[in-house]
Amino acid sequence: MIIMSVDLGKARTGIAASDNSESFAFPKKVITEYNEEKLINKVCDSAKELEAELIVVGFPKNMDGSEGSRAEECKAIAKKITEQCSIKTVMWDERCTTISAHTALNYTNTRGKKRKEVVDAVAAVIILEDYLNFRKNSK
Repeated sequence: MIIMSVDLGKARTGIAASDNSESFAFPKKVITEYNEEKLINKVCDSAKELEAELIVVGFPKNMDGSEGSRAEECKAIAKKITEQCSIKTVMWDERCTTISAHTALNYTNTRGKKRKEVVDAVAAVIILEDYLNFRKNSK
């Protein structure tokens, strides 16, 4: 099954997808959209294009595990994605994924404009890899 992950941001949203065997996660794109309705449409279009059967949405919990206002916003958007795409969504803890994405980009010496263009897709990959490892280890 192809699983797609979404790293929601205020301006940029990263998209990643797994292979059919759920072994690898690949960065697919970054959607630049401020309007929530248009963003949801673009996420659904991406899911159709990638033939995703499940969507993992990054859940930005606070470092103490509590849920802040952004976590509530992400839950609401995930619910709308499920309703509009008719694809199940799963909320997945995304604490520190953007930091990890920046670290990964440091290793590849990706800087400046190029870094800004890909960091959200890399964060979506990290979210998806974590979820895929969970699925594999819970079987």
